[in-house]
Amino acid sequence: MLPYDPRLKRPARRLRRDMTDAERYLWSKLRGKQILGVQFYRQKPIGSYVADFFGPAAKLVIEVDGSQHFEPVPAHYDKLRTDFLNSSGLEVLRFDNRQVLLETEAVMNRIFDIVQQRLDTGNPP
Repeated sequence: MLPYDPRLKRPARRLRRDMTDAERYLWSKLRGKQILGVQFYRQKPIGSYVADFFGPAAKLVIEVDGSQHFEPVPAHYDKLRTDFLNSSGLEVLRFDNRQVLLETEAVMNRIFDIVQQRLDTGNPP
């Protein structure tokens, strides 16, 4: 289990309760070990961040970004988060809300391919 800031438990619960439409839709495709038997968790605290989705067996974090993530300050914050997660041996996939809702098959194929690759290669850093 990866260490996390315990103060993030309450915000993570709130984020699980208040998921966006895109997050809810993607969760319906990830939950219940639908991707190669890998368990995913939603709004999972990791370090000082809360990952939208986390598959520990594949060491994979999936982020679903709204339009605000394309502005300079949030984009900088996202880069810091991604750098931290990568330095922890995790791979980060980012999709925007539009991709999840309108290009679902392509998103799911990408997730499947990365999960398969990470399971086959033993989760390289």
